[in-house]
Amino acid sequence: MKGGEENLIVVKKIHKHGGHHGGAWKVAYADFVTAMMALFIVLWILGQDEEVKQSVAGYFKDPVGFSEKMKAISIMDGGISLPTDSAQAVIEKIKERESEVERLKAMKDSIISNLSCNGEFKNLLDQVKMEIVNEGLRIEMMESNDDVFFEIGTSELRPEAQKLLGEIGKNLTAITNKIIIEGHTDARPYSNTGGGYTNFELSVDRANSSRRVMVSGGLESGRIDEVRGYADTRLLDKNDPFNLVNRRISIIIKFATETPK
Repeated sequence: MKGGEENLIVVKKIHKHGGHHGGAWKVAYADFVTAMMALFIVLWILGQDEEVKQSVAGYFKDPVGFSEKMKAISIMDGGISLPTDSAQAVIEKIKERESEVERLKAMKDSIISNLSCNGEFKNLLDQVKMEIVNEGLRIEMMESNDDVFFEIGTSELRPEAQKLLGEIGKNLTAITNKIIIEGHTDARPYSNTGGGYTNFELSVDRANSSRRVMVSGGLESGRIDEVRGYADTRLLDKNDPFNLVNRRISIIIKFATETPK
């Protein structure tokens, strides 16, 4: 003290954040965890197949475009696959396919109408089945107990079958799509051990007989893309392999556009 006055001493306490009571270590730990997570993701990707790698790479290269491609593919078939074209190209292919499906449906209606108007085919209409399948429009001429198209065990077409094939061939001249002709038999085997003439040869011969009738009726031979013989490997009635409906000729009008991918 000096002159009776008191000297005041002010002590300032500085609170430092450190040790286990500080927060700096939390930032460092968060960075470490983030780095570890990134490492595990990279290791996981490296262990996947090429399809997954390309899919992940596609997303990081173009997240917006990748999303649009996935939407287009999902609309097409309800599934997810790798985008192989631009989103716009995929959408255009889908539109083209939808348009062609409508054209083939119109073709189907036209053929049914023409056959219905012709009295010669009145009794055969229930033996002609048409539907859109993966390859295009399938027209099937099935035999029945009342009407058969081929002489038993041969590829010789009966007159009414020739007329029906000729009429269908005339209708197909209105489009330019390629055509596949298939022959099918029932499961009745030939009386040999399989080393001679079998249902495979018979089914191919019947498909070729049908091809010749359609070409002679005006269909361009260059339109025929394939002739197939399936014997009894594609039965319509699997419960009765001997059912006559298994004996049939299938005509497929192929899609002209490429399948969207």
